[in-house]
Amino acid sequence: MRQQTRDVEQKARQLAADPWVERLARLGLVSKGIVYSIVGILAAQAAFGTGGRTTDTAGALQTIVTQPFGKFLLVLVAVGLLGYMLWRFIQAFLDPENKGIFGRLGSFIAGVIYAGLALTAVRLIMGSGGGNSNSTEDWTARLMSQPFGQWLVGIVGALIIGFGFYEFYKAFTAKFREHLKWLQMDQKERAFATNAGRFGYFARGVVFVVIGFFLIQAARFSNPNQARGFGEALATLAGQPYGPWVLGIVAIGLLAYGIYTMVEARYRRIVTT
Repeated sequence: MRQQTRDVEQKARQLAADPWVERLARLGLVSKGIVYSIVGILAAQAAFGTGGRTTDTAGALQTIVTQPFGKFLLVLVAVGLLGYMLWRFIQAFLDPENKGIFGRLGSFIAGVIYAGLALTAVRLIMGSGGGNSNSTEDWTARLMSQPFGQWLVGIVGALIIGFGFYEFYKAFTAKFREHLKWLQMDQKERAFATNAGRFGYFARGVVFVVIGFFLIQAARFSNPNQARGFGEALATLAGQPYGPWVLGIVAIGLLAYGIYTMVEARYRRIVTT
């Protein structure tokens, strides 16, 4: 059994060493950047009254498919999302960057999330729809139906809030820069990447804190309908005092995050072995 495990790990490392894995990871970062940019643009349009809507990453894919040559563009995005998924699973199972247990767990969760997003893209390409818009409420209800379900939902909400504050930490410390090929960037590129990344991570932090808060509310009142997904969290911001301004700032931040991610696609150090 140990020999079989070693053989599987060796084959996985051989796959990870293939140059195409790095190329797919970079394409994945571009796809992720496109998706977040669309979410930000649509939310900004909604905030400033020029159309648009608050939506999540799946909604961004639906926007892509309705454009001219939309299915072709979505195929490219889907390939990128699959590449991103593969890279994050390599990070989770092989830990080439020595992130430790929490880093590996985060990479695994990201891999699962982007696997689902890639599946949504494939469904849209095949014309079978993008899935249930109430998926957040659905999985909250399923989790709540388990033993100690309310506690589980509350714990998930607390973890998401914690992740949101970690995004704030990355924004204020610019910790994300440690993954970039800093010496290959000129001064303007460094300043742009730093500012866009800080703004983007801060905006993501705001959204995740809101999502986590509503999950805790769902657990508190034993009502899965209290749960909110990404797009619904943005809509909640719009309904607050000075909501259009708050939503507008967060939306521009999400656009900044998308742009930063595309910069990252060029300058990120991709370690797979």
